[in-house]
Parts: sequence; C-alpha cells; structure tokens
Amino acid sequence: MYKINKTTNNLEKLDQKLFKELKIRERDHLQEWIAKNPQILGEELLIIQKEYDGFNDTNERLDLLALDKKGNLVIIENKLDDTGKDVVWQALKYTSYCSTLTTNQIIKIYQSYLDKWQNGDDSLQNLLDFLDNNEEELLLNKDDQRMMFVANNYRKEVTSTVLWLINHDIQVQCFRAIPYSMDDNIFLQIEQIIPLPETKEYMIDAKEKVKEINIKSKTVSESEARLLKFWGLLKIKLKENNIDYLDNISPKKGYDIGFSKGSGYFGFCIGRKGFRVELYISNDSDKSYIDTMIKHKDLISNSFSSSIEYQRLENKMASRICYYLPKKERDKFVGEFNDETYWDDLLEWYKDTMKEFFNSVNPVWEKVRKELN
Repeated sequence: MYKINKTTNNLEKLDQKLFKELKIRERDHLQEWIAKNPQILGEELLIIQKEYDGFNDTNERLDLLALDKKGNLVIIENKLDDTGKDVVWQALKYTSYCSTLTTNQIIKIYQSYLDKWQNGDDSLQNLLDFLDNNEEELLLNKDDQRMMFVANNYRKEVTSTVLWLINHDIQVQCFRAIPYSMDDNIFLQIEQIIPLPETKEYMIDAKEKVKEINIKSKTVSESEARLLKFWGLLKIKLKENNIDYLDNISPKKGYDIGFSKGSGYFGFCIGRKGFRVELYISNDSDKSYIDTMIKHKDLISNSFSSSIEYQRLENKMASRICYYLPKKERDKFVGEFNDETYWDDLLEWYKDTMKEFFNSVNPVWEKVRKELN
C-alpha cells in the first residue's frame, strides 16, 4: 500500500506489519474498531452484543454478534496475525447456539448491550429504525445465520473448510485485516478475500436460477412469495420501459430492492410510513455526505417536481434522501399491498418516480462524492 504525496507528486510506501509488532490486541483494539465501524465489513450491520456468553451450560463467548438488514444474525470472529486451526469450529458452535434465539431474546440481548456499552437507547426502536419495519412485522433470525471471520493470515485448513461450507450454502465470509505503518501513523486495510465480491455476485445469481427451478418444492411464506412476485414485476416493468436499474439485480423477499452508485444505494422501498424511493448512504457517521447534499439541494429541486426529505438519521451511521408516495395517493394503498389489484398503479408510480428521482439526485450525488473524496 502506498500513500500519495501531493506535494512531491509521488508515492510513499507504507510498511506492512504484524499486529503483534504494533502491540495491537484482539479484544481491546481490533474488536473495538469493528464494533464502532461495522461498515468496514462491506455492508450495514447493527452490532447487538460483544463478548456474548449467554449460552446455556457453556462458558464460551463469541466476539461480536450483529444483525444484517434482513434481520438475520451475523456471528463475527476476530483473530490477529493467525486464525489458528479451530476458528471455523468455534464459529460453527456459536452459530448453532444462536440459531434458536427468538425475536424477544434478541431484543433483550441488544438492550443489555445498549445499557452496558452505549447510551441506553431503546433496543426495539433502534431495531425498527435499522430494519425500517413495523413492530407487528418484526421477525428476527428467521433465515440461516451468517459467519464472518477477520484475521491477517488464514491457514489452509480454515480456507478449505470455509470454501466447502460456502459450496453447501452456508453463508461465510473471510476478511483479511492488514496493518501498515509510516512514522508514527498506523493504517488498517480490511478486504474481503472469500468469496471475492465479484465471485459472490456470480454465486448469488447462479443460486437464483436454481431457486426458480425448485421454487415449487420449497416452503416460502405468503408474504415472502408476494414480495418476490412484486419485485419481479417491477423488474419487468422497468425492462419494458428500457430502464436498466435492476437488470443485474435478482428479486428478493425483503422490503426493498435497489442498486448501488458508489457508496450510495438507490432503493425502491416499502417502509413503515409507506412507499418511497431513496438514496441511502450507509457510511455517513459524520454526516458529511448528507450535509453536503443539503447544500446542493437547490440543484435537485430544480429538476424534481416534488419535495424531497433529507434525513440525517442522528446517532446512526447512515443518512437518507427520500421521496414518499404522497398521502393523498397513499391512502388508497395503505394496508392494501396484499391486494394485487392495486399493484399496476403502484408499479407505475415506482417506475416514474425513481426515474425522475435518480435523474435529479444522482448528478448531485456524483458531484458530492468527488468533492469529499
């Protein structure tokens, strides 16, 4: 890794180090950095506990416990310069222990974390905000759990086992954490090495094809099937109108679908307050992105016909720019998503609104990214 020296117009090589050389400790340092900045693992995660030891009849404890945006549990195991040979076995045990956790148990686990380590916020409200869900619909840990490993060096017995698990539909990711130094400055690089991001996308697409073939033989809840169908129809609607937003995105059983532009995510969303389109900025803890976008909001309002909301999402890692289906139109849809007779109008609204929203917001988003990067 190199540091760019703008003054000399040259590169300065950073020295790759071992964690032990820098006296960096697993629990005090690496674990804390991830807990405070979970987005470094490539997605928005909500840390709900650390050093969790609430398993019956065992004194074992996992490093970090998190939730992803689908409400699924993510078990994160951290090592420093060497994974050791038993890290996968450890994580599998912890994952099996967590597999039986109920929604209420997870809420309590998260509340104890907030009370001990954070500011004592209400865990339920935080979860609803993070998942953009209603309390009546909140169902956590309904799908398979996921595992993430973070270490500098991976032994072959670890990578071989991980690849075998992935091939058998167990969700595992390996991240390599590499410390560097230059003078008194220390730098950290974290990159996903298994599966490679581009390989992961291919694997997901391949599995979607298998799902299409076997869909009738699988048990899919009524709501999940409805969401898969609705997003599938939206893909068709966009394709028919030569709009390529979702060409490479597979329908899913969640309450949003979308596409990324840099560190932003343009999403079609079904939320607690209704239907919306949005630009979701997951890594905006200092609010620099949203504040800079607000400075340029006149450029957006000049090309977007309606009033857009700029949500800083205080005390959250993320920010959001969005537009909701207006109340006068929303009234006929609220509570009626289950009735497919309303879908044609709703799909038409999503298609037209996202096109206008994207064309208005994205040029400013590109401008702001260049300003800040």
